[in-house]
Amino acid sequence: MSAHRRKTSHPARRPRRPRPRRFRIARTLLVAVCALAVMAAAGAWYVYRDLAGSIGSSKALEGAEKSKYGDTNILLMGLDSRRDQNGEKLPEEVLDKLHAGSSDIGGYNANTLILLHVPGDGSRAKAFSVPRDDFVDIPGHGKDKIKKAYGLAKAEEEERLSAQGVKDRRRLEREGREAGRKVQIETVRNFLGVPVDHFAELNLAGFYHLAQALDGVPVCLKKPVRDKYSGADFPAGRQSLNGQQSLAFVRQRHGLDMGDLDRTRRQQAFLAGAAQKLNSAGTFTDPAKLMKLVDTAKQDVVTDAGWDLMSFVKQAKNLSGGKVAFTTLPVERFGRNHGEDINVVDDMKIKRLIAEQIGPGASASAAAPSPSGAPGAPPGPAAAAPSAGAGAGGSAAAPSIDGGGIPCVD
Repeated sequence: MSAHRRKTSHPARRPRRPRPRRFRIARTLLVAVCALAVMAAAGAWYVYRDLAGSIGSSKALEGAEKSKYGDTNILLMGLDSRRDQNGEKLPEEVLDKLHAGSSDIGGYNANTLILLHVPGDGSRAKAFSVPRDDFVDIPGHGKDKIKKAYGLAKAEEEERLSAQGVKDRRRLEREGREAGRKVQIETVRNFLGVPVDHFAELNLAGFYHLAQALDGVPVCLKKPVRDKYSGADFPAGRQSLNGQQSLAFVRQRHGLDMGDLDRTRRQQAFLAGAAQKLNSAGTFTDPAKLMKLVDTAKQDVVTDAGWDLMSFVKQAKNLSGGKVAFTTLPVERFGRNHGEDINVVDDMKIKRLIAEQIGPGASASAAAPSPSGAPGAPPGPAAAAPSAGAGAGGSAAAPSIDGGGIPCVD
């Protein structure tokens, strides 16, 4: 063997090339996206826990019949109350902004009643507005305006508890409202012939706070209006309403051709505008905006216990793209009862309309009751309350909003 060992030749190591800058940027972005995803999930869970733990909760739907085939019916109830959830008067400065008069006015009438039907198959949702003066059967109270069910049951329960010696004002308010919710929901359920799966109740200030949380709600008017009673003073055309203006918009009935029925369409238009604003403003993906909505809900909203609000928030994001068709339920004629104006309605026609619109998820009870009569109702053939785009005997359909439009109303 040679004294000089042959050197083993190794391939020369190539110097390590730095990774391209675009690769480093992509990796950094990937890490950032992952971090944001974790933060978003944690934030969403925090928002959900905060909302679920703080929003008013009710047991009014315990044991109630549920919809079938994955459908969901949600009753939206707007109270004409100038008081908060504990029965305390709203501050004077708030009442001034609401242009709503004294806190002793209004009582606990459910002046807004809208049934939102969300199909289980993901098809278009439908919302049915129930005119507040419809003359219907109220369980335990005979026939009266549908809006009165809440207040009548609340007062009766408070009288019953007071007779037993209960003097705690907050307990009377809390249990009285629970009784009011149960009877109001039962009244609507019997009238429409369908189950109510969930409900949301808000007071008069709720419209104000919702519009404030959204930084304005877009609406459209066919003509200028001015009404000293509600404070409505708006030009014709599209416009964005702040909280005070929004409340005036949904409350106006004086100066409108169809009075309360036109006000019902105002409520539909407000909800359509709010839904569009939710979608276009990215509220569901903006933590700051979402928290404003959560704070609003904690102030003004009561829902049924057990409602998975996080799932509905996701669903509401889909509903906000113009996928809701609004309908005002028909009125046969106008009448009088004990000196009050009422809407005479045909129970069977209402139930058939609802069953046709929402399909097989409707309850079998839709074919049971007979038409409503009314004392003092003027004679003559039944006819639906007049409205744009609705023939006699048909439903009064407000224009539905699509991705780029706002319904114009009187």
